[in-house]
Amino acid sequence: MKKQFAVIGLGRFGSSVARTLSAMGHEVLAIDKNEERVQAISDKVTHAVVADATDERLLKQLGIRNFDVVITSIGENAQANVLVTMLAKDMGAKYVVSKAINDLYGKILEKVGADRVVYPERDMGERVAHNLVDTNILDYLELSPDHSIVEIIASKRLAGKSLGQLNIRARFGITLAVIKRGKEINASPGAEDIIQEGDILVIIGDNASLDKFENHL
Repeated sequence: MKKQFAVIGLGRFGSSVARTLSAMGHEVLAIDKNEERVQAISDKVTHAVVADATDERLLKQLGIRNFDVVITSIGENAQANVLVTMLAKDMGAKYVVSKAINDLYGKILEKVGADRVVYPERDMGERVAHNLVDTNILDYLELSPDHSIVEIIASKRLAGKSLGQLNIRARFGITLAVIKRGKEINASPGAEDIIQEGDILVIIGDNASLDKFENHL
């Protein structure tokens, strides 16, 4: 399902999140007061705006409250990032994700209303983007620009079917490497293994094929 995201602050992390969400087919508004950063991403997202996001009037004009998710990632100014997080929540933003550089800063962001705090040193932008879009995805690791490992919770749609019946490799071009069920780990699942709802599946493949499989869940 297509969602609307606003990404405020287009440093390395913010740009990574914005590009990934857009590549996944979602609507993305990218905001930064640095014109060069905005120009660099303008052809990769739905809309790109040169603006000072600490301007409350301007945020209202951009309709921040109407976006499904607002991501604040103003890295060079911690105070501005806190202010924008607070403004977005005050305006009625449904879900605000804020970037923090350390635990103390993260606690401040939580206190002013951030629904989720992420730490770029721990969370790649791509991983955060995928997690925001699909709640079935537990983890996402980029192996290369084109290939990734994804950890997914098995849905009802997959439950009760064997790997042979699902024929994942032939249908989607991806490899199911591991099935985790509670404390049990099956590191070499075969055609006869049956998936249960709630199993954690570790899947490897190219990003286009992984997206196709995620849409099938």
